[in-house]
Amino acid sequence: MNSYRTHACDELRLSDAGKQVTLCGWVDTVRDHGGVIFIDLRDRAGKTQVVFHPENNAELANNAENLRVESVIQVTGKVVARLKTGEVDATNPDLATGEIEVDASAMTVLNRAAVLPFQLDRNVANEDLRLKYRFLDLRRTEMQRNMILRHRITKTMRDYLDEQGFLEIETPILSKSTPEGARDFLVPSRLTPGAFYALPQAPQQYKQLLMVAGMEKYFQVARCFRDEDLRADRQPEFTQIDIEASFITPEDIYSWIENMLKRVFKESVGRDIVTPFPRMTWKDAMDQYGSDKPERRFEMKITDCSDIFANSEFRVFSGAIANGGVVKAINAKGFNPSVGQVDSLTQTAVEAGAKGLAYIKVRDVDDLKEWKSPITKRLSAEEVEALKTRLNIESGDCIFFAAGDWEQSCTILGRVRLACGEFMELLKGNDEIDLFWVNRFPLFGWDAEEQRFCAIHHPFTRPVPEDVEKVLKGEISTDICAEAYDVIFNGNELGGGSIRIHEKDLQDATFRALGLDDATIEEQFGHLLAAFSFGAPPHGGLALGLDRVVMLIGKCDSIREVIAFPKNNRGADLMSESPAPAEPNQLRDIHIQVKLPEKLRLKLEAEKAAAEAAAAEQA
Repeated sequence: MNSYRTHACDELRLSDAGKQVTLCGWVDTVRDHGGVIFIDLRDRAGKTQVVFHPENNAELANNAENLRVESVIQVTGKVVARLKTGEVDATNPDLATGEIEVDASAMTVLNRAAVLPFQLDRNVANEDLRLKYRFLDLRRTEMQRNMILRHRITKTMRDYLDEQGFLEIETPILSKSTPEGARDFLVPSRLTPGAFYALPQAPQQYKQLLMVAGMEKYFQVARCFRDEDLRADRQPEFTQIDIEASFITPEDIYSWIENMLKRVFKESVGRDIVTPFPRMTWKDAMDQYGSDKPERRFEMKITDCSDIFANSEFRVFSGAIANGGVVKAINAKGFNPSVGQVDSLTQTAVEAGAKGLAYIKVRDVDDLKEWKSPITKRLSAEEVEALKTRLNIESGDCIFFAAGDWEQSCTILGRVRLACGEFMELLKGNDEIDLFWVNRFPLFGWDAEEQRFCAIHHPFTRPVPEDVEKVLKGEISTDICAEAYDVIFNGNELGGGSIRIHEKDLQDATFRALGLDDATIEEQFGHLLAAFSFGAPPHGGLALGLDRVVMLIGKCDSIREVIAFPKNNRGADLMSESPAPAEPNQLRDIHIQVKLPEKLRLKLEAEKAAAEAAAAEQA
């Protein structure tokens, strides 16, 4: 193989018996069986058992016995078959090399390991400890599996897109700050005092400019940056598979992505998926599931009950309808929530914008006295009967309601629905793959705080053909639909995209609909509008979140499990201790002076002292 080793630690088989070999790797385990020392030697490829016989070389066996796990060694010896006679079977069917072992004749210790901060063969609950020693954490079998899976998925996507005629083109990391939804990371310019670059939230404008440049089919494994609050599936820096093409319709995007994902699932985890994917509109997704990325692997659909309660004596419901709202409900069949679960569901509803959560526990469907709820006494017999039919209510069911604005009511019940699914363990053991498209999103939303329209996706998204004239005429409303689409996998958005605006007048009208004035349009987007005036082709694309794709296919709980060196949930890299203060001369060179508010300065100093104390105690 090379001067260090002849084989990797997963290569040797029974057919290699008698060969003299040299292996290198990490000491995975050391075992003493009656004086005979066994070491499982591990490299990225796998493991090989190495045996040291004291009767052949006592010093060598003693040295092996005293090795710490995770020390790096080089071993030379002969491949021998493991004992397998009669009642004795020393083979290991769980190892690819389980029929052989290497009888060591020489060993070189390349690097001795210190005492480990945690055992690599056990689950470590303290994620911060894992991230501080990420170089050790990455040695663990499951983490190596994740990194290999990520490589295979990325390679499969690259190979597929290359076959389809796409060119991989890099775009700048240092770019210009533009309003695209999240907060930018800013980078000060030393050569232009007082000016800043921004790290790209996505290569959106660059990929559109590549279409103007005639590249026609572009892709990139793109690094993206957003300065926003973190969660399990979000990092300040992340990777997406960015795709853009000219002279296409949404059907082209659907076909490329479906076929690419079909190959990704087959080549990475051996699963076959069905194409073409089903499609549903954003309005149907919200109406039935209360989410634009619906989890469809269990039923419990949202049902409209507005007509039942239009004239109800229960004013919370009838009043909402009179004000142009709706009454919606879900039936959690067979769910008998505890007091604590009801409190949790109520909190979920409140966090989604509700004032509370109306519910009915139906213990006996035919006995109204067994409909346990504060609202039951306010319902008429006709309303009860209509609910039974509309929601298919049976004994043991639990009904939850939301009343008010249509979108907010859908959202409230959508979150309650998911929480019920968790309490009821409706997805436990479910290995289904549910891939589908959600399309026809609203193009504009209304920002009540700023009293203006905002872009639901980004300001370069094209309206559907029937709504183009409305935008050009300035007839803006939240009913205008976007030529946009998201691909959903088991209740998670894998990626999204749209057909883009390619005409200068339509792009200018969209900017104005968003409340941008001439100066702002020219300052932030002048280069894009100028490009559109020189012959821009119709174009569109999509970006898949690579981290999320790997996380979901690999069945991980967090994207931090599939990123080699992630930040923790506070945006910190505990291993390299970043972010960190800059040196005074560095700040001087970029003409920046840091002056923290006193309250914040004291808070940060206290947090730093607490962290240092905790580290000292742990040590």
